[in-house]
Amino acid sequence: MTGWTRPGWARMSELSDLIRLAVPIAVSRMSVMLMAVTDAIVLGQMAGHELPYVLNAWLPIGVSLGFGMGILLGVQVLTSEHLGRGEADHTGRIFRRGFIWAVLLGVGLTGLVYLGVRPLFEYIFINFNNNASISDSLTPQEVVDNIVSVTRILSYGLLAFMLSTVCSLYLEALRRPVLVSIIMYVGVLVNLLIDLALVAGWWGMPQLGAEGVAWATTGSRITLTLGLLILVAKLTPALQPSPPGPADEPMRQLKVGFGTAISNVAEWGGFNFSYVIAALISLAANAIYGFTVQVMGICFMLFLGIASASSVRVAERFGQHDFGAVRDACRLGVFATFAVGLPMSVLIWLFRDSIALVLVAETARIDGYILAPAISALLIYAALATTFDGLQATASMALRAQEIVWLPTLIHAASFFAGLIPGAYFLGITLERGAQGMMEAVLISLLVAGFLQWALLEWKTTRQL
Repeated sequence: MTGWTRPGWARMSELSDLIRLAVPIAVSRMSVMLMAVTDAIVLGQMAGHELPYVLNAWLPIGVSLGFGMGILLGVQVLTSEHLGRGEADHTGRIFRRGFIWAVLLGVGLTGLVYLGVRPLFEYIFINFNNNASISDSLTPQEVVDNIVSVTRILSYGLLAFMLSTVCSLYLEALRRPVLVSIIMYVGVLVNLLIDLALVAGWWGMPQLGAEGVAWATTGSRITLTLGLLILVAKLTPALQPSPPGPADEPMRQLKVGFGTAISNVAEWGGFNFSYVIAALISLAANAIYGFTVQVMGICFMLFLGIASASSVRVAERFGQHDFGAVRDACRLGVFATFAVGLPMSVLIWLFRDSIALVLVAETARIDGYILAPAISALLIYAALATTFDGLQATASMALRAQEIVWLPTLIHAASFFAGLIPGAYFLGITLERGAQGMMEAVLISLLVAGFLQWALLEWKTTRQL
């Protein structure tokens, strides 16, 4: 009689490799959300009524960031494949190609956002909006003016974001994620200092509210970009001559990235457009819903660490054509997602009142609505949804690491464009369930996306054996 045999993905060597790679990546990714949460907390404590300007500004900014990150993901996947084959000297050309794309994306998207933001939000809040009383104190035109100002300041940091992204993806693929984490937390510190100066008014500086938050974000992005560029130049083969690559390599790099870009536009665009839908209900609903999603965003950065580490490990094994190891790396990533997500969901549920009071002052109000208890109530939905948010990220990135691009993209488009946006509008506005209805739509969309991406991953990796 034979005893139970531990599956390949559960070996301690596999688990320790995932942890060694995932923890610093998660810590690094967490820095991005820490900047956003720092912004939200400082603004929530000092001028919580201005948070909707920042949230709605993230519609064009978030879509731009997601599209750019997607296009540039090919840098990480192809670099990991070469590293898995012992060809680190081939990766310089991958980075340089991605760097050129990052510059073009940064310049092009900055111009597009700067010029397009006013007509976009005037159409949404003035021409399309049927609710002229979204605020008791501001007209729709005044709301638009404030959003446009914040968005344009954020757009100044898009080029820096694209450059920092290509650098961090390259360093992580070369298994140097700790260096990325160190630089990212320098950015967090810079962001906090600017927030304290321009939002809280420390050191005699003017209190600029939402505009101060936007300047903090842009300033921190420029700072960390400079640090990452120095690391790449000094410690990697990025600037060294590389052997010529195959003729189809640029298209492969773009193909991996383009599918991810479409997925990111679907997911990021869906979530950021849902902020706008909440604002069409009221600025109070916009703030309550936005603070709740910020908590999910913090959790998502932990999942993104697992997903990115899994992507690197899968791509390395895929480059070696070891499909049994590919399957094991995928399954370990999924297991780690549940192992982290379920306890985190319980903690959100148990401490939802305390979390709400960290985000906003106890007496914070918008148009008569007290924010803290309303945020606490919605955090129940965040607790239920967050693990599935991580599951869809891990599964889709593991699929793309195997150059399976379009089916994960289709699932994202269906879940977020065809699911979240109309679902949020129907439940939140048509059925008049407000911010609660919108969180119900988020939960449904993430359940669908998580289970479908997971099923696709298991099917694809099993078929290759």
